[in-house]
Amino acid sequence: MGDPRPEKIAVVAEVQEKLSNAEAVILTEYRGLDVTDMAVLRAAMKQAGGEYKVYKNTLVRVAAKELNLEIEELLVGPTAIAFTGTRPDGSSGDPVGIAKALTNFAKDHEDLIIKGGVLEGALLSTEEITALSKIAPREELLARLAGGMAAPLREFASLLNAIPQNFAYALSALIEAGGAGTGTDEATEAVSDDGATEAVSDDEAPSQGAEEETSESVGSPESGTDDDDSEEESVEDNKIDGDANENEES
Repeated sequence: MGDPRPEKIAVVAEVQEKLSNAEAVILTEYRGLDVTDMAVLRAAMKQAGGEYKVYKNTLVRVAAKELNLEIEELLVGPTAIAFTGTRPDGSSGDPVGIAKALTNFAKDHEDLIIKGGVLEGALLSTEEITALSKIAPREELLARLAGGMAAPLREFASLLNAIPQNFAYALSALIEAGGAGTGTDEATEAVSDDGATEAVSDDEAPSQGAEEETSESVGSPESGTDDDDSEEESVEDNKIDGDANENEES
């Protein structure tokens, strides 16, 4: 047996590279699909960020063996392989995208058979690939995650924005309440001042009466002095009368 042809060696190397670099690989049987169908499937796969190529089972078997991938049982019948790759915009494809593209195409083309695949080194059955296709695309999941993360931030931002407003409202209410209280205090002070004035007026009247009484009291000692003087004059008169009587007797 001669050496392998360079063309085969190149194909094996290509398959090895794609199997090594792809995040996911899905093997299909394309028997019954015509050229137009294959072109439509390749276009859908490209939009999903994948690549769809037909290889001979023998060459794929050699490449998988060197990579220790146990996909021998999937290499039955004509095989075409879908690899994750890049989208037209340059972004990376994902396993969900290529699984969704294949399952959607298979719904309208029964000749396409999904045999199984490999996801990050683990074998996938047909059922697992179908389940994988029902997961939301990566972009949608990221958008949901971002939305879920943004919602609490928006609520927190709204709370922060509401704090100054609520503070302003509270401050305004305090100012209004303080103004009302000031007016009340002023009225109370006015009433207190009036009451004090009346109290002073009332106090002045008794004071005047007290002054009059004091004046009368001051006059009373004078009256007492006059009485004392009268008594002294009576005593002197009696003494004079006594002396006169003594002189007469003598």
